[in-house]
Amino acid sequence: MILPSWEGKNRKETERDAQSFLPSMKLHQIIPIVEGQILLDVGVDPDISCGAASDLLSDVLVFAEPYSILITGLCNPQVVRTAEMADIAAILFVRGKTPEAETIDLARKKGIPLAVSKATMFEVCGRLYQAGLRSCDVSCRLKRP
Repeated sequence: MILPSWEGKNRKETERDAQSFLPSMKLHQIIPIVEGQILLDVGVDPDISCGAASDLLSDVLVFAEPYSILITGLCNPQVVRTAEMADIAAILFVRGKTPEAETIDLARKKGIPLAVSKATMFEVCGRLYQAGLRSCDVSCRLKRP
């Protein structure tokens, strides 16, 4: 395998190149797995490298990786702002929650697709993990003694 050269690249470019070696899923592949639907189609079908599930946005900023899907029950505009800061590829709302119009409008402006599933956060995470999507949480990948 030939590794890409990371010289002269910024952090985002380096992370994107590194992510290309990890298995990923397209958003359109995730939707049937979670029995969901697209709420906001922004014209792209992003590659999703991992999943981050939280209702605590400070955890998202710490643990989420670029190009991940944010799985949450929070529906306020702050979710979109946090996703933008963390370079989240898409947001999936669980428990059938629908975000308010202000949240959808902000996601449209920021180019972040939105989806919803009636399943619980636990069930969505389990289904995606079983389908091969990895967790963004580094502690899940560390070998324990």
